[in-house]
Amino acid sequence: MSGSTLPGTGDDESPDRVVLHVDMDCFYASCERLREPELRGEPVVVGMGYEAGETIGAVATASYEAREHGVDSAQPISQAVERLPPVERPDLGDEDAADRAGAAGEGDDRGHYRPVAMEFYQSVASEVKTILHDCADTVREVSIDEAYLDVTDRTSWERVDAPARASGAAEQRTLAEGFARHVRERIAHEVGVPASVGVAPNMATAKIASDHDKPDGLTVVPPGTVAAFLAPLPIEEIHGVGPVRAGELHDMEIETAGDLADADPGHLQDRFGDRGVELYERARGDDDREVTPTGLPKSLSRESSFSEATTDAEAMREKVRALAAAVAERARSKDALYRTIGIKAVTTPYDVNTRAESLSGPVDDPDLVEETALSLLGEFEDESVRKLGVRVSKLSFTAGEQASLDGFDAHEAGDGAVGSRNAQRSGDAVADGSGDDRDPAAGEDRSGQFSLEEFE
Repeated sequence: MSGSTLPGTGDDESPDRVVLHVDMDCFYASCERLREPELRGEPVVVGMGYEAGETIGAVATASYEAREHGVDSAQPISQAVERLPPVERPDLGDEDAADRAGAAGEGDDRGHYRPVAMEFYQSVASEVKTILHDCADTVREVSIDEAYLDVTDRTSWERVDAPARASGAAEQRTLAEGFARHVRERIAHEVGVPASVGVAPNMATAKIASDHDKPDGLTVVPPGTVAAFLAPLPIEEIHGVGPVRAGELHDMEIETAGDLADADPGHLQDRFGDRGVELYERARGDDDREVTPTGLPKSLSRESSFSEATTDAEAMREKVRALAAAVAERARSKDALYRTIGIKAVTTPYDVNTRAESLSGPVDDPDLVEETALSLLGEFEDESVRKLGVRVSKLSFTAGEQASLDGFDAHEAGDGAVGSRNAQRSGDAVADGSGDDRDPAAGEDRSGQFSLEEFE
């Protein structure tokens, strides 16, 4: 269906993105069930070290049936064998199995243990990703078993006259729900493994949604419902909140995402630095990153917070100068040219504003980044500012593509220059207060987590 917009597409021009997060359910175990259909419905553990005479190893994946016995990913294999003796270990008799089952009293239950077969799993993943790339023009592959899809050009949030069939915050069915269901069903029918899909207007919420109704789930969170969907969730469900951070937040009487969203971002920054503000943004559902393919980024950025909101114009300019220099240096280290320069200003109480200015051709010019960023900052110098950021975007990585903006070819000039400060600007700076210039973004590292130093 390459290039197709069916099923589940509409003609509206809604600016709200439609982002899917596709997360394969217990992927390695699901792959083993492809090879051995008789394992369907049975507890399956994929790992190493369960064979007789071996005790060192770890669980790579446990099916949901195995998890009911207390077996989970990354668990020592010895502990898994104690909780769920392997069918493949006849040396563990029924009586011994009963002892190992402990308080659960399920001594007759056994698990099917299989070694990791990565080559096979990668072949199955390749089939899944072929479908994902067929269903979306923009796919970000995060790992062997998960990916983000931007399907804004394929479907929309337009409502249809029917109740929602997916879990989540949607009361009425949307075209986006139908499209996501189509993606999930293609994976199930064509590859034979289950996937859970989260649908939302941004990446952070889509990821949380995909984990909301596992396995084989579909959760839809339309625009305007994100905060309400997130609010009751335990704080541990916010991406980036691990056990230690969760304990610290609980100590602050922050139990849910709603509690975190209502917290004072200044206090969170005092306690956790920029990480605290980032988690606050996630709890509110604020995430304007665009889905970008894994590989070369579409933008580079740096941001930094003040210890407290400030109206000191010179302090703002100094911070922007430092950020501009850092971004320009990073672009140069990646041999990247840029066509757009922008800033982010977070003003009190916590309003996120972005402004950008486009150039007539790609450049590598640190002085121009500083000059443009300072010019854009002028709009906010009379306001109370919490955080500032600088970004360069619309990147290209081929030096030969650079335009000669001052009328001379850089190579002919003989000075090794790769850019000109005399660039003529196109005058299309974003100044509508929308807080989104819609340039592609790359605020996510290769593990799928937010990058603390980048804004998009």
